[in-house]
Amino acid sequence: MAPRSRHPAALTAALLKRPVPLVRTFTENLLAYAVGRRAEYFDQPVIRAIVRAAEADNYKMSSFILGVIRTDAFQMKVAEPSVTDEAKGVGR
Repeated sequence: MAPRSRHPAALTAALLKRPVPLVRTFTENLLAYAVGRRAEYFDQPVIRAIVRAAEADNYKMSSFILGVIRTDAFQMKVAEPSVTDEAKGVGR
């Protein structure tokens, strides 16, 4: 079992030793939030590509966001009608 520490610096050091799992999970959750569904097995190649691009850009937040925006899953997402649109009869 790994030694435990209560210091934030120790947590940071442990995460920086292996950043890929943390970054991949963050990207997966960001994509899931953006498209409004869970990330599936077929999303994994896109998630890995976003992580590689973000790594090349020093893990800037904009790299993750732009990577998600550029995915087919995000671009093909259909907006759900809002309650006010349904009440007004918009889209019928």
